[in-house]
Amino acid sequence: MTLADLGWNDALALAFAPHTAAGLEPARVVCELRRNFYAVHTASGEVLGECGGGFFHHARTADQFPAVGDWVAVRIRTGEQRADLHAVLPRRTKFSRRASGSEEIEQIVAANVDTVFLVSGLDQNFNPKRIERFLVAAKESGAEAVVILNKSDACDDAESVRREIEALVPGVPVLITSTTTRKGLKALAATYALPGKTLAFIGSSGVGKSSLINALVRDDETALPTGEVREKDSKGRHTTTRRELLMTPSGALVIDTPGMRELQLWGVEDGVENAFAEIKALAARCRFTNCGHTNEPGCAVRAALASGELPQARFASYAKLKAEKTASAPSRRKPSALASKPGWNKNAEGAKPFRHRQHQEE
Repeated sequence: MTLADLGWNDALALAFAPHTAAGLEPARVVCELRRNFYAVHTASGEVLGECGGGFFHHARTADQFPAVGDWVAVRIRTGEQRADLHAVLPRRTKFSRRASGSEEIEQIVAANVDTVFLVSGLDQNFNPKRIERFLVAAKESGAEAVVILNKSDACDDAESVRREIEALVPGVPVLITSTTTRKGLKALAATYALPGKTLAFIGSSGVGKSSLINALVRDDETALPTGEVREKDSKGRHTTTRRELLMTPSGALVIDTPGMRELQLWGVEDGVENAFAEIKALAARCRFTNCGHTNEPGCAVRAALASGELPQARFASYAKLKAEKTASAPSRRKPSALASKPGWNKNAEGAKPFRHRQHQEE
């Protein structure tokens, strides 16, 4: 597998030039292991990468540490299948959330992603508000957002649900899939699983992310284990326990992520505006540029609400997410040893090769 297969291009080579002059070589992070250890793929194959003391000296915040999908500058240790990570290249896109805990810390879920699939199950766990919330984070990431309504075999009228969600997220593609009946899987692969493209599947536990990825990968050696969901509420267990990059036969790269029972938003001012583009367009017509859409004269948003042009529920979601963003007001802090990286229990020394690694998944 070459660097080009992993998405390397002329723009990345240009950005990497200073590191080349320093005697470093490029690699892509394909798996997060335990703290500060990563499986990285270089031009000569996969090695175990480690953030050394010099990296800690320069990295001031958690988002400056590597994430799956990142391109990094490494130095291979002589005679070893190990490398020291020296730098992270600037990211084209990043899907982030607020890390759990009391500190305001950004956790990057996936980096340099072309398309983010927001997966929701059409069973008892279906939640349109959750889709709106994930869409805000996806818009902030800079990647293309696509909503997948999975498990259509569990829904009597999936098409009507799709129309409902299309109205909720105007301008965003909404796909219907089922890994049981294989509905929509061929179109999903043909449209998005293109050579060199990086895809990320995001969603809560039990929505079928790993089953969808298995349908794209179609390889028993890289297939991700899948989990059952509780019948009473269709909630699943966190069967994905770490982020990992996988290759599909078409040449697309896929990132599976742990299920998120709750997505705490991070720095999503632009994401909120872009996810509610129709409200942003209305606000541009308000008399005052700083209109709060409450009782100001000449408010185009309030006028649209009064006429029915803008649904009340849509504006309520927008206002709630805007208020949450204002209340959070994240402040950057230097990461602690635990906050900077997930505490994986896997032994980094025992990491398996890129195409043949297995781990617990959804």
